[in-house]
Amino acid sequence: MDRVSYAGGMSSDSDDALNWEGDEAVPPKDAALPTGWNAVGKGSEAVGRLEQDGTVTAPAEAGERPPLSTAMLLILGVVGGIYLLYSIGWVVGGLRLKPLANLIVADAMYVPWFVLAVAAPALWFLAGWVLTRGRAAWLRVTVLLLGVVLLVPWPFVTVGVIGS
Repeated sequence: MDRVSYAGGMSSDSDDALNWEGDEAVPPKDAALPTGWNAVGKGSEAVGRLEQDGTVTAPAEAGERPPLSTAMLLILGVVGGIYLLYSIGWVVGGLRLKPLANLIVADAMYVPWFVLAVAAPALWFLAGWVLTRGRAAWLRVTVLLLGVVLLVPWPFVTVGVIGS
């Protein structure tokens, strides 16, 4: 027999057979990932960890960051070494050009630019590291590699240690 519901719809005994007790919408459990998985992207800080015993640990704190991967540590070491060699190249190349620079400009103009040229690789590395915090790893690597291309010590490359 059909019954008329006062909510405006019709309900029958056969419709009731499709509903079971407890199948109401259940709110989802706290978002959690198994151990070894990392959430990335927006909202990833709200994802907790699912432990072996089935408990969910709290999401990471805002200041807590996962450690760097081995590949990222290797890239940082190699690029940092290249920047150190670039600074040495700017010192050697700049000192080789000092006699030529004395003919064109005064020491008051030469020394500040020489100091900035020597410090540029370290400043680029520091700025690239700080400004790409919290961003994707590929963006940090791109910024650091861009510095490798832009900061080549041209006085050392063209004149070298011997000079002409």
